[in-house]
Amino acid sequence: MYHNKTFLAVIPARSGSKGVKDKNIKKLGNKPLMAYTIEACHRAQIFDEIVVSTDDEKYAKVAKDYGASVPFLRPKELASDEAATNDVMLHVLNEMRVQGKNFDYVILLQPTSPLRNESHILDSVNILTKQRADSVISICKAEYPSYLTVKLMQNGELKTKFLDKKQIRRQDEVQEYRINGAIYLTSTHFFLENKGFYGGKVFPLIMEEKDSIDIDEEYQFQLAEFFLKNKLL
Repeated sequence: MYHNKTFLAVIPARSGSKGVKDKNIKKLGNKPLMAYTIEACHRAQIFDEIVVSTDDEKYAKVAKDYGASVPFLRPKELASDEAATNDVMLHVLNEMRVQGKNFDYVILLQPTSPLRNESHILDSVNILTKQRADSVISICKAEYPSYLTVKLMQNGELKTKFLDKKQIRRQDEVQEYRINGAIYLTSTHFFLENKGFYGGKVFPLIMEEKDSIDIDEEYQFQLAEFFLKNKLL
């Protein structure tokens, strides 16, 4: 309990990732990828329960070894590439409610963001409280301005006509941000009512780019290891 409110952390960690085999339990440094998120939850000291949602017994064992709870396995239909994260969250909340466990707030923490730490988690909670927000979503600076995004035509040709109208001097660019996938925080009531984190009064937690690595490919594993080994956090 934190400030007289109950908090649930949900860490989705299905098996069967395609970009990197067994990504969520692959060793990053000296421990499995998901361990970084579980340990950040413990250090935050605000969670009444830390639940890992997985479809695999091997993943469940790793989660439990690092102090997370796996009170049920995720059904196969929610462990495919097409499964929506919001449906996974609804499954967790409904299963917890069946067990008689209800929470004031729920936070989604993807294990693919290992450099997100307990300070980021606590900052998101403080923003939610201070701003009386419905949700807090973590973001970081966009690497490139959106006007440099291009489209390809059906024949493979680059569509360039619109670029001439959008040339902007670097010093005149307005800073843009992107959702980095590290933190999604809301009240349980809001999530169940809206079936998601959006649609209400949403505030950002702005994170540095180096803390926003979202691992989906092997090179991102190597980049995260570089930061960890060189203590560039």
